[in-house]
Amino acid sequence: MSSTATRRALSPSPPPARPGAPVGEIPAYSERQGARWSWSGRARQICYGVIDVVLVCLGGAVAFWLRFGLENPVSLEAMSLRDPSLLLTARAYPAFLLLYCGLIVLACVGQGLYRTPREISSMEESFRVLKAVGLATSLLILFIFTAGNKEISRLVLALAGAINVITLAGWRLAKRRYIIRRARRGIGISRVLIIGAGREGHALAAWMESNRHMGYAMCGFLDKHPNGDKRVKGSIHDLRRVALAEFADEVFITPPADEQTVKEVFLEARKLHLDLHVLPDLYDGLGWRAPIHYFGGFPALRLHSEPIPAVGLAVKRLMDAVLSAIGLVLAAPLLLVACVWIRLDSPGKAIYAATRVGKKGRKFKCYKLRTMVSGADGRKDELREANERSGPFFKMENDPRVTRCGRWLRKYSVDELPQLVNVLRGEMSLVGPRPHPLDDYERYTIEDLRRLDVKPGLTGLWQVSARKDPSFETSMAFDLEYIENWSLWSDLKIIFWTFGAALRGEGQ
Repeated sequence: MSSTATRRALSPSPPPARPGAPVGEIPAYSERQGARWSWSGRARQICYGVIDVVLVCLGGAVAFWLRFGLENPVSLEAMSLRDPSLLLTARAYPAFLLLYCGLIVLACVGQGLYRTPREISSMEESFRVLKAVGLATSLLILFIFTAGNKEISRLVLALAGAINVITLAGWRLAKRRYIIRRARRGIGISRVLIIGAGREGHALAAWMESNRHMGYAMCGFLDKHPNGDKRVKGSIHDLRRVALAEFADEVFITPPADEQTVKEVFLEARKLHLDLHVLPDLYDGLGWRAPIHYFGGFPALRLHSEPIPAVGLAVKRLMDAVLSAIGLVLAAPLLLVACVWIRLDSPGKAIYAATRVGKKGRKFKCYKLRTMVSGADGRKDELREANERSGPFFKMENDPRVTRCGRWLRKYSVDELPQLVNVLRGEMSLVGPRPHPLDDYERYTIEDLRRLDVKPGLTGLWQVSARKDPSFETSMAFDLEYIENWSLWSDLKIIFWTFGAALRGEGQ
């Protein structure tokens, strides 16, 4: 008889719903009953912890005697006669051994090792043991040497860690094989009744059938549409009859299942002392194997997550800061000459600061060397009809607003050098989609906003690949290709190509 069946036979019936309660209201468990039903699992976990503590103590003793007992008699009296310092050393170990036991237990709790996770392989479980023991041993070593204690042997600590990895992983492997062997013989398995013979129900049944070592055996479906499946034993209203006839231990409700159905099954499962599980809607398989996270007590399926290359982005930011700082130092003489030339060529400031749209729509002041006459922004609307680019951005090869020196500065991209300040401040990156003015940004479509998922760049894939292509769609395609296939190597290649394009004078 399984543990669930034994519990069902020995446990008293649950209390009835209070008088006057609405139909379908779920009566609450008593705290004493819930504690009694969960005690077996807690006792098992405590037992696992005790086994670990015993093995860690034995491992520590073995490591100690391997270090000191091979050259000295195995008694404290003999050790004190031969070398009095060894007695003091021996007395220092028990306290640290108790600390070590506590650290290992906490690390094993963190790795989920006080249960039998049959859904993972024995290799993965052993790797978890290695991580737990490694963490506990590292913390103990850090504590010992931070405290300035020089009596504890480093060799003893290393030996104890190695022994603990072997013993803690070994007994778990033996326990796993014992449990799996019993499950395959049909001992200790839970007989499962599945409500819902749809796609999810059949998938769950097939998984149980092919993974008998997990400890489940499907004993039938309950569904109002049999569809010729002989495993369908009846409808939901037949739950009591079928559960008793099939000696069911657990019930799984698969989608689609409405709220009222779940309540009815819950009430009947409580009367029969059956474990009840409800599978959420898996959205035609999208939710299979999806992890469940809790937000304020609410379970949520994570159907998709986009991994953030945190290390790569940190390196990219470091590269931006270092290279932009070096670039500003090297470009300072050129910028000084260019500023003097701009002031002599036309009236107005040498540095032009314009509002641009950056990552996630954030606005910032983007710096450039002024290449147009003062007040050029006010004439943009009147020149909009002569725009040579399609889409929401403006460009003219022979723009009448551009000054004489401005044409040279644009040709060799010298006018972009002040944006190294934006890169150093973190508003831009060396490589990314070019930042657009506000009036161009206001003409974006919804799809165009995807280019704002990253920081704008001083240069980009479009600049070195299709700079003279008039199509905004082409520009967008290159920007999205860069975003979706980003890597540090691609950034380095684009920077290298940019130097070549600047020297060839391909700017406009």
